[in-house]
Amino acid sequence: QVQLVESGGGLVQAGGSLRLSCAASGLTFSRYGMGWFRQAPGKEREFVATISSSGGYTDYVDSVRGRFAISRDNAKNTVYLQMTSLKPEDTAVYYCAATRVLFTTPLAEQYNYWGQGTQVTVSS
Repeated sequence: QVQLVESGGGLVQAGGSLRLSCAASGLTFSRYGMGWFRQAPGKEREFVATISSSGGYTDYVDSVRGRFAISRDNAKNTVYLQMTSLKPEDTAVYYCAATRVLFTTPLAEQYNYWGQGTQVTVSS
């Protein structure tokens, strides 16, 4: 049974930082691309960042490029999202997801497994 468990969310002031973690189990982690998505109240789910199975390739939505960094530790079956210079518009539930696509992909429909999400709230 595949499980993705996010952690690290919370309340932070604008300009602050948070690091999200997503621990995976029940799958061969190094064979999956990973991604982070977010969904704000009343809005559709949005792609945030993706990393290839090897960790050698990453991609971001333009609104977070230069502020967020995705990384992974295949020995720990964990993917991270380091978020800096946070803005109120970053407030959302953040989800990690796993895809059998080995390279990077921003397409939610290509992700096979999803976590339950962690809330990030950025106050102004």
